[in-house]
Amino acid sequence: MTKMADSGSSVEIVEGCRLPVLRKNQEHEDEWPLAEILSVKEVSGRKLYYVHYIDFNKRLDEWVTADRLDMKKLQFPKKEAKTPTKNGLPGSRPSSPEREVKRKVEPVPLVPQVPPAPPVPSLPTSTEASPAAVFPAARETNAFKSREDHEQISSLTTNGTARRLIPSQPGRKRKANCGPTDEDSQDSSDGIPSAPRMTGSLVSDRSHDDIVTRMKNIECIELGRHRLKPWYFSPYPQELTSLPILYLCEFCLKYLKSLKCLQRHLTKCNLRHPPGNEIYRKGTISFFEIDGRKNKNYSQNLCLLAKCFLDHKTLYYDTDPFLFYVMTEYDSKGFHIVGYFSKEKESTEDYNVACILTLPPYQRRGYGKLLIEFSYELSKVEGKTGTPEKPLSDLGLLSYRSYWSQTILEILMDLKPDNGERPQITINEISEITSVKKEDVISTLQYLNLINYYKGQYILTLSEDIVDGHERAMQKRHTRIDPKCLHFTPKDWSKRGKW
Repeated sequence: MTKMADSGSSVEIVEGCRLPVLRKNQEHEDEWPLAEILSVKEVSGRKLYYVHYIDFNKRLDEWVTADRLDMKKLQFPKKEAKTPTKNGLPGSRPSSPEREVKRKVEPVPLVPQVPPAPPVPSLPTSTEASPAAVFPAARETNAFKSREDHEQISSLTTNGTARRLIPSQPGRKRKANCGPTDEDSQDSSDGIPSAPRMTGSLVSDRSHDDIVTRMKNIECIELGRHRLKPWYFSPYPQELTSLPILYLCEFCLKYLKSLKCLQRHLTKCNLRHPPGNEIYRKGTISFFEIDGRKNKNYSQNLCLLAKCFLDHKTLYYDTDPFLFYVMTEYDSKGFHIVGYFSKEKESTEDYNVACILTLPPYQRRGYGKLLIEFSYELSKVEGKTGTPEKPLSDLGLLSYRSYWSQTILEILMDLKPDNGERPQITINEISEITSVKKEDVISTLQYLNLINYYKGQYILTLSEDIVDGHERAMQKRHTRIDPKCLHFTPKDWSKRGKW
């Protein structure tokens, strides 16, 4: 049955209405999900409707024609309830939209609504970290003897051995829902964490946003040899939003309104790589460190571009408190931007990443993991453990969880007996080796469903599926960060009067 809008109907569709809308899916059969009308406009005598598919990611929002609307199930917006009064005085007002933190450069992605991990008893705090032992699997049931409460132990079973791991230090609270982070939807094919439903909603409700920022405002961006279709709103100047194509210089990221303007700009722009210091180069991959205060224009332009693919607001003009690490690919024409991450110069929460993005043309090629791996290499040089700024976006969540899983499993599977004794390792030691914060180590072990409670101890059991999936994933991970190619000297920003 064809579900189209009745052209003869006198019912007027207004903003806020909800109804089924035909969504043309290239991978599957067309579907009619419920959608909300965010805006209505008329072009050449024909009405167009900007729709947000309920329970789907905002990146799928689009303009549709009336023939894709199912008018038979039209729902009008509900009237707002009046504020209750008491003694003739208004009651408490509805909560206002969340205020933005003024110093933030880029928005922080939203927490995806991921199914909770299977219930696992909280790891006990311990006053000491006792080493972990390895036991043959056949003797696993009688190998774990009870110990004092301050020596609670986790053990890991893999390929015929059981390895016991110690919980983290006492008094440290684990972060709830320290979820998997993606590697931009691109690198989640490691057989461990499942990929996100790319057609579904993995972000929380944004109903408090104003209507303008809920709608994509840029049709197309030309960046070097690539044309990109933005996923979300970005606060480019309003006069540029009506253009069919927005042109960017791929080296300084300056935005221009026409190809002719871009060509004129290129005759004057002598940049062939991001400004700042090149701190890493191996093969065709380079990383540049950019100071948000010294290179303000570039940093602001980078944030505007990133906002097209990150679902959050941005105060892009305040870049002073941030460092930007831009990954590039080199060819005869210059260093082409692949992705980046930003990082606060001073973070009280041990954040080593504020925002992270791989541009769409380079996604699904392992670059997301490479960016994450690089951020942890910087943390190793700094002698710190780090964690990404929470909450994470849906794609960021998958990438990080995938990276954490591979990094931790790599260590656990490489444990070898020491002088005939069972190999031993603690969660603190895993954290120190990887620079991954202890809370993230624990949440990853829980996510992989490795933790079990047995005879007063926490046992980590690696199934053959986990081992096989990890080995397959590592075979696909061709590009890694080589610490010998990193030339980075961390600065103590707390001792600097000004950034």
